[in-house]
Amino acid sequence: MRYWSILIGALIVSWTVNANSAFVEGLEDFPVPEGLVQIDNASLNFGNEEIRLIDVYLSSETLSFAEVAKFYRDTLPQLGWKIKTQKPTRCLFEREGEVVEITREAVKPLVVNLTLKSKR
Repeated sequence: MRYWSILIGALIVSWTVNANSAFVEGLEDFPVPEGLVQIDNASLNFGNEEIRLIDVYLSSETLSFAEVAKFYRDTLPQLGWKIKTQKPTRCLFEREGEVVEITREAVKPLVVNLTLKSKR
């Protein structure tokens, strides 16, 4: 009986984490802060064994770019990304031969362009 309650508890915790976690489509390890959503039909995803290019647009009615930038400054280093550039409208991170650039495209509503590409 105790085994089942532990199993059910673990499943509930797992479901809660997954239900509240959002990731960039095509980048399963690249989180999206709550309140920021990926814009449908506004993305490019290309890759092969040597290079990768992912370009997506995200939007928010409630967040500012400063809040989005802070989320990524706090979160991405935990995933192995190192910040290279930080400006009021742009952040640049690097990890294992790849670069991700996060740029503010519009203010109201907030539109953010996220581009990941191989450094080659």
